[in-house]
Amino acid sequence: MYLVDTNILLRLADSRHPSYEVARQAARSLERSGFALRTAPQNFIEFWNVVTRPADNNGLGLNTERAEEMLRFFERLFPPLPDLPATYQVWRKLVVDFKVSGVRVHDARLVAFMKVHDLKRILTFNKKDFLRFEPLGISPLEPAEVREE
Repeated sequence: MYLVDTNILLRLADSRHPSYEVARQAARSLERSGFALRTAPQNFIEFWNVVTRPADNNGLGLNTERAEEMLRFFERLFPPLPDLPATYQVWRKLVVDFKVSGVRVHDARLVAFMKVHDLKRILTFNKKDFLRFEPLGISPLEPAEVREE
């Protein structure tokens, strides 16, 4: 099973984006290879933030109706696992132990979510952001690295 990072959802939401096709092919290849692709509720919160933000402010500028349609689509495609109360305590320990600060706290929360759900793999365009967590058994994979088995 793979956790799908928010940046994958965002690339799949914009067929004009240069990384759209590699994200689409990676998701298809992983599913054909038998891997389930799942998300965290956090992914959809971050997704909503970006797709409803104005385009001139690094967003997609969608209205809430279109954003909700896309959200429903991605919830079916990559069903979210539930947020569990234990995630906070795991996150808290991670940010202290790994000295995480600033915007990277969101990545740490995804890793905490993964630990609580016993997930080892994440599909992301930001592999470097997750490498620090490899000692915990976390394996980040970028879409361009996906090979059909």
